[in-house]
Amino acid sequence: MNMKTARLAAPIAALLTTLAAAAAPDTVTFPSADGTTELTGYVFKPSGPGPHPAIVMLHGRGGPYSSLRRGTYSAETLTQRHRMWGERWAAEGYVAVLVDSFGPRGYPEGFPKHSYSTRPAAVSEQSVRPLDAYGALAYLRARADVVHDRIGLHGWSNGGMTLLSAMGVDAPVPNAANSAHGFRAGLAQYPSCRTQVRQPGYKPYAPLLILAASDDDEVSPEVCREFAAAQRERGAAVEFVVYAGAQHSYDDPGKTKQSHEPNRAAMQDSLRRAVVFFDRHLKHEAVRSK
Repeated sequence: MNMKTARLAAPIAALLTTLAAAAAPDTVTFPSADGTTELTGYVFKPSGPGPHPAIVMLHGRGGPYSSLRRGTYSAETLTQRHRMWGERWAAEGYVAVLVDSFGPRGYPEGFPKHSYSTRPAAVSEQSVRPLDAYGALAYLRARADVVHDRIGLHGWSNGGMTLLSAMGVDAPVPNAANSAHGFRAGLAQYPSCRTQVRQPGYKPYAPLLILAASDDDEVSPEVCREFAAAQRERGAAVEFVVYAGAQHSYDDPGKTKQSHEPNRAAMQDSLRRAVVFFDRHLKHEAVRSK
């Protein structure tokens, strides 16, 4: 291992050590805004008195649980990536809830790579999962330890696609674009942007940060680059970053992904950039508004 690789690996090792020592998040239930589905969520809480700003987290097509623990779906079997980010948000002073959209609908194992065209409508990222995001938003707003109008949205892959659908000006819930009712900012990691790039009237109602991987074999970073450029021309606050040499799911902290140096570099920059982004739109404004 050369010195550069060692410098990149050390912070990841520290994160995994912290993760191993951390207690499992709280398990909660709340209704989706679809009016019929009772969702399961996993809540990561910061230390210290609140109220705190908050973040809703949306898993990708693989679901929230580790593929190494098939048959057991609980807070103890969440993937390392979801645990890492949940703990990261809690350490930074956010209440974070990871929403399980698939398990309550009978698909706890998620879906394999390149299965998009065969997935059931019951888990659609355009019409169904956005309602789960708003169910989680309502749940957080009912908590006494959350600043009710300072809540962000964070999604990976299919969850990032859900985020884009949820945060359009034509979001599927009333008054979502009103800052008192919707999300204040959204972070989408390696989403597909094909649906929104084809919608001439699409515009996000709040700032977006899109983090993409140049060597992604599941979605096109170039389509997201085109999407972000078009949105900026329309006056939307959309930031776009593409990581050279990084792969889809580059922030999976497991050995397979992190043995690839561009993934390690992308993961470290994402951890830093994500905190700066949400602090700017949630935490600092929340502090000033008290």
